[in-house]
Amino acid sequence: MTPLSANEINGNWATLLLPLNADDSINYVQLEQEIDTLITFGVDGIYSNGTAGEFYNQTEAEFDGINELFAEKCNDAGMPFQIGCSHMSPKISLERVRRARLLRPSAIQIILPDWFVPSKTELTDYLQMIADAAAPVGLVLYNPPHAKKKLLPADFAAILNSGIPLVGCKVAGGDTQWYEEMKHLPQPFSVFVPGHQLATGISLGAHGAYSNVACLNPAFAQKWYDSIRKAEAAAFELEKRIQQFMSECIVPYIVNEGYSNQAVDKFMAAVGGWTSIDTQLRWPYRGIPAEHILPIREKCKNILPEVFQ
Repeated sequence: MTPLSANEINGNWATLLLPLNADDSINYVQLEQEIDTLITFGVDGIYSNGTAGEFYNQTEAEFDGINELFAEKCNDAGMPFQIGCSHMSPKISLERVRRARLLRPSAIQIILPDWFVPSKTELTDYLQMIADAAAPVGLVLYNPPHAKKKLLPADFAAILNSGIPLVGCKVAGGDTQWYEEMKHLPQPFSVFVPGHQLATGISLGAHGAYSNVACLNPAFAQKWYDSIRKAEAAAFELEKRIQQFMSECIVPYIVNEGYSNQAVDKFMAAVGGWTSIDTQLRWPYRGIPAEHILPIREKCKNILPEVFQ
């Protein structure tokens, strides 16, 4: 693939979930099937090694095995794809970037160093070295709400003004002032917000989502994005029901029962029923028990019947 510019990174991007065997090893047969399914659904793009890909819990040999298979299939199909090279260790992340660049991804995703909050100088030094290693592939900065250093629009402006070639970000979004400030960054920059906020986000200037809604059903998420892009009023009504489903059926697992974001992502995929991947997470994290799938699926059918059409 040819690297994508910031103006080309938009739409509904689906995450690659990590399929596991009972012994905690990676199920590469399921992984291959998952990639094929996502390509068949015609999503705008696919990315590996996000939170639901459990990037933090892989050996380097596993990282290479996952992404070599992923890149081969996406390059053969002409599917835009991004490789997540995030790691809690800056050194490991840098080495992942160097290897991933050779696989010709559309972009590379990274996080900031995570053990201790980097100073402005340390942050700039880190991003510059990562960018040099990735070139000519552009960088997308994954800055989730739980990151130790949460970047504000002014921080993104400072990074871009320093000459570091970030092409986009994955962030939690913000209020109307936040969106206005993000629209006035000094160069083209792709802003991706949470999937369940996509209609509102795009109306305020966002460009797409590395989507949790695509975990529920990638084809459903793609159809919704196409409706958003056409500025159809139904897209906003659907957003309200998506948020209702999340609030009533998914958020309680996080807030009340202490499950992780990756647990609910895999759980939503099982509820949507589009993949054979189950809810298991790699040790020491725990997935939501399988007996919860059918009751939540019935609730989903009532709130979002479109998911199963």
